Amino acid sequence: MDEHNSSLIFSISPASGPVGSTVTLTGVGFLGVTAVYFGAVAAPTFDVVSLTEITATVPAGSGTVEVTVEGLLGPSLNGVAFTYTPVAPVLAVVSPASGPVGSTVTLTGSGFSGATAVHFGAAASSFTVVSATQITATVPAGSGTVLVTVTTPGGTSNGVAFTYTPVAPVLAVVSPASGPAGSTVTLTGSGFSGATAVHFGAAASSFTVVSATQITATVPAGSGTVLVTVTTPGGTSNGVAFTYVAVPVLTSIVPLAGPSSGGTAVTLSGTGLSGTTAVSFGGTPAAFTVVSDTSVVATAPAGSGTVPVTVTTPGGTSNSLAYTYATPPVVASIAPDQGPASGGNTVTVTGSGFSGATAVHFGTAAASSFTVVSATQITATVPAGSPGPAQVTVTAPGGTSSPVLYYYLSAPQLSAVVPDEGPVAGGTTVTITGSNLLEATAVHFGAAASSFTVVSATQITATVPAGSGTVLVTVTTPGGTSNGVAFTYVAVPVLTSIVPLAGPSSGGTAVTLSGTGLSGTTAVSFGGTPAAFTVVSDTSVVATAPAGSGTVPVTVTTPGGTSNSLAYTYIAPPAI
Repeated sequence: MDEHNSSLIFSISPASGPVGSTVTLTGVGFLGVTAVYFGAVAAPTFDVVSLTEITATVPAGSGTVEVTVEGLLGPSLNGVAFTYTPVAPVLAVVSPASGPVGSTVTLTGSGFSGATAVHFGAAASSFTVVSATQITATVPAGSGTVLVTVTTPGGTSNGVAFTYTPVAPVLAVVSPASGPAGSTVTLTGSGFSGATAVHFGAAASSFTVVSATQITATVPAGSGTVLVTVTTPGGTSNGVAFTYVAVPVLTSIVPLAGPSSGGTAVTLSGTGLSGTTAVSFGGTPAAFTVVSDTSVVATAPAGSGTVPVTVTTPGGTSNSLAYTYATPPVVASIAPDQGPASGGNTVTVTGSGFSGATAVHFGTAAASSFTVVSATQITATVPAGSPGPAQVTVTAPGGTSSPVLYYYLSAPQLSAVVPDEGPVAGGTTVTITGSNLLEATAVHFGAAASSFTVVSATQITATVPAGSGTVLVTVTTPGGTSNGVAFTYVAVPVLTSIVPLAGPSSGGTAVTLSGTGLSGTTAVSFGGTPAAFTVVSDTSVVATAPAGSGTVPVTVTTPGGTSNSLAYTYIAPPAI
């Protein structure tokens, strides 16, 4: 190549600029130039002004490149540096040109590559560069009409108008979600600025806009479950449920009283109790369990006097019912203080604080029944128990009394009555043996009472009363009535005939005595002289006449007594 015939570039002006700008090359040998290159890219247009000057349009490119020229004799002998500078973007269209906060718009223009920001007025927006000519952006918070601009390293674009349109508010939470009319609730959501109305169902509410995300409102009159809505210039929100809760009502309290120490389980009945949040006894909180909408069981706290009991729910605080803290009952005495282990006897309990008594206990056993006679007296039927002492207590609204002792006694037991038979006229003394006979209060032969003497815990002597047949002998003590032991009344024997009527004075004659009641014969007497005998039957006894003289009375003795007498004559032997 002939250096004297090639182009030589001295300078480029300006030495930097954006695509599409015009630069001037100064040098020599520009005759016959056919191209100007920016790096490897030819300038779209150029003009050879003279042999020493060329003007060229900067083609697309970036960074710093070497600018050269191409002539008829080949490329220039040298190149000069040119640096591409960014060009400010151009915004042509924002679509749509209006919309609510949070909507998406498309920006169309040029020079968007490397965009660093999109603004709606002064508010920055999140965005995505789709291409050098398109961006999608999310409308940030704002109002009215603002200019949208795009910023790149080349600068900030022209502005294109965008108009904010109001958006309907969104209601997320109503807290609390239930309550009575007149209570205050907090509404949380978005788009509340400029709110013009808050409704509970169809009922308008007074309210205060705290912020764009919060409103406080006063619940208007209403019932059931309704939808709460917020209205702004942007429209009316979705509805969120709110339930009206009626004020609870108490109708009964059981029991009406309890001990001052507290701890009594108290059942409160009424309506609207399912949402109970508190129970108060005269201002003192009580632990409680909600059983149903009509029942709450509370544990009475310690207290004194008569106090109002109330229940609180989201619907408010109920009417009050009276509850009385009572003093514990006092048992002073029990009469009688002993009785049978089998129970069933009645005792009188004396003391104080018995009004409203709910239980009487003998040890752990509840009295079979009891009657509160007055605040100082109770009659109770003793339950069965084990022999020995038992603690008697009275339970009333004021609590349970200290105990007094009651003694369960074992019932007497009889083993024998000796003798076990006697005359119907009575009068016989018998010995009764057994156990638990001390403190005997009665001895009976059948239904007939007997006089008696307690000898020991195991022995009683008794005088048999008049009677007949076989009866049961019983002994009664505070421990009860014994088992029965048989005693037989025996009738007085009666003699109707004696055969023979006479016999030798030497005795030895077999004499047949006939009559009634002879089976238990214990003796036969001939004028006071005992005779041997044999009992044949209840109507016949055969006796051997003892020696004697004259005419003597013959009698028979049984446990029933001594019979009438019949005459028997002794015959002397003839004299020789």
